[in-house]
Amino acid sequence: MSQPAVEPLPLTGERTVPGIAEENYWFRRHEAAYLVLRDYCHDAVVLEAGCGEGYGADLLASDARLVVGLDYDHLTAAHVAKAYPDVRAVRGNLAGLPIRESTVDVVANLQVIEHLWDQAGFLRECHRVLRPGGRLLVTTPNRITFSPGRDTPLNPFHTRELAPAELDSLLTEAGFTVEFLGGLCHGQRLAELDAAFGGSLIDAQVRVAVAGTPWPADLRAAVADVTACDFIVSAADLESSLDLVAVAGRP
Repeated sequence: MSQPAVEPLPLTGERTVPGIAEENYWFRRHEAAYLVLRDYCHDAVVLEAGCGEGYGADLLASDARLVVGLDYDHLTAAHVAKAYPDVRAVRGNLAGLPIRESTVDVVANLQVIEHLWDQAGFLRECHRVLRPGGRLLVTTPNRITFSPGRDTPLNPFHTRELAPAELDSLLTEAGFTVEFLGGLCHGQRLAELDAAFGGSLIDAQVRVAVAGTPWPADLRAAVADVTACDFIVSAADLESSLDLVAVAGRP
């Protein structure tokens, strides 16, 4: 969708934003999940709990009846209201969703639950606001591959990352029926770029970020050229996936 020209949100490391060449890999990785999950939002009343910059809520709004983009940060909520007029932007706390019981068809929570201290409490809130038969859509980094061999996350903005079985258990314990649990992975073209950059395109980007050095031209060009189509979502080999993708129903 077209959007008015507004000042972009600052890139803090807590969220990704569109339109930055060096950030494009992460933006497209997130966008890929939205594109896979958007069919669940057709003609639905959707709450995106933790909408961030708003590009995902705007994408879902192309199919949904209504999308409410909820974020705790005042600057973020104000940005969404200005940048994405098809999204109803609301500032609120995910620990207590400012939504009446059984009023939304879909709750979308993409790349957010890993930031929350009370994940179980948040999922109970999602269950509360969903209508019977509604769905919760969740994506989150796979702890096994995102912070390998660690009990605490590498990303300082994350409080708790989840392995596939842990996410499945959290959803079930909150009263949901897990309809799909899959993983987002690199497709063929990204696998070729992994090989071209020493085994991991992600690690190549991280090395530059940690060193604080200028981006090599070939790496910058490769990252800037990534599209959402370069990622796949599959239920096969969950343990090695990059991000977990879950669809859970509220009975």
